Amino acid sequence: MEIVFMGTPDYAASALEALIKAGHVVTAVVTQPDKAKGRSGQVQCSPVKECAVRHGITVLQPVKIKMPEAIEELKKYEADVYVVAAFGQILSKEILEIPKFGCVNIHASLLPKYRGAAPINQCIIDGEKETGITIMQMDAGIDTGDILMQKKVILEDKETAETLFDKLSQAGAELIVEALSKMERGELTPTKQDESLASYVKMMEKSKGKIDWTCDAVSIERLIRGLNPWPSAYTFWQEKTVKIWRSDAMENSVQNIEQPGTIVSVEKKFFDVACGKGVLRIYELQLEGKKRMDTKSFLLGNPWKVGMFLGTM
Repeated sequence: MEIVFMGTPDYAASALEALIKAGHVVTAVVTQPDKAKGRSGQVQCSPVKECAVRHGITVLQPVKIKMPEAIEELKKYEADVYVVAAFGQILSKEILEIPKFGCVNIHASLLPKYRGAAPINQCIIDGEKETGITIMQMDAGIDTGDILMQKKVILEDKETAETLFDKLSQAGAELIVEALSKMERGELTPTKQDESLASYVKMMEKSKGKIDWTCDAVSIERLIRGLNPWPSAYTFWQEKTVKIWRSDAMENSVQNIEQPGTIVSVEKKFFDVACGKGVLRIYELQLEGKKRMDTKSFLLGNPWKVGMFLGTM
């Protein structure tokens, strides 16, 4: 099939690479404009653009895809279908109707659950045991279109957003190739989403990562994994940010007497922090301005003691 591909991050680049290897003709790639990143301000292009350039595919980078001039540019490229994966812009009704088979989206959840921008993070935070990929026929709503195909992915006990991202990237790449093959043969049967089961997740912001020690240890541990590597879960010590990277929830049968956020024990390789219920055992952390390190190494330079308090600000 002839395809116009729209996407930006690694998640989308995996799908683009798979479509090219499967023999589909990608007539153009649409991705977000290059951006300056980091303290150096060096301009970087998206992983999708890097993939397209490597394969000699024309790249379009409109600031706003809905603008008339951007739409006219799109129309210059033949396409049976537009494939969209984490593009970062909403498509207008006019764009959705350009290709013969419309636009299909590779969404990182089992729709209708976790519509929106951060399904990977949220399913971990919520303690889900499984998630998956949905190939969806796009309509004017946000992730509300008919379901074409789905594939489940099981979450490991210590799944992080980073490891799940990799799994779903691979699953999405495989499923979109299968879906387009069936689309060509007329073997796809669209299924309406059950609105009664729908949920929506907004884009993750840095403030989401602030640890509330009055919550139970299980919820905090899931938050840490769900926001690893970005935007990361954090607390404070003496007005300095402390990112928590790896931990365990240690549920205890006796209600904590200590104020939540208080360090209740310090061992060679970990320390425990009191929560609203249970304690959080911390194995890896990062003090503001320092490198990420395991707790054993951290304690060598920072002799934290029982009774110290983490939090506030």
